[in-house]
Amino acid sequence: MLKPRWSDLDAYNHVNNVTWLEYLQEARVDMLFVHAPARGAEGLAEGVLVVRAEIDYRRAMVFRQDPYPIEMWVSRIGGASFTISYEIVDDDGSGRRVVYGQASTVLAPVDSDSGRPRRLHEIERAVLGRFTD
Repeated sequence: MLKPRWSDLDAYNHVNNVTWLEYLQEARVDMLFVHAPARGAEGLAEGVLVVRAEIDYRRAMVFRQDPYPIEMWVSRIGGASFTISYEIVDDDGSGRRVVYGQASTVLAPVDSDSGRPRRLHEIERAVLGRFTD
């Protein structure tokens, strides 16, 4: 869950599109630096590159006191990359789902010594598999 800061707003008084990427990054860092290492995939915390990012904006996020929930899951695991999908979704108070946006990032693990992309280790693939939908 991420709470908008006043500085996240743009001239139209909604969360700026660039800030959406920051929100996704904060959620992803939590997954890769806290949850993945706790399950044995410390290598993912050593470094990953964002290879691609996509966002489909469905509804403007505005400043509010309540945080916006971000649901995320691993939607694809390849040999040398994986995809995290995200949905910023909330309840409108009457039980209906409100989707603010859907996004995905393709990530590639990086060798910490050379700085070059590397293949996923088996333990990393197994841990990422626990985060699949």
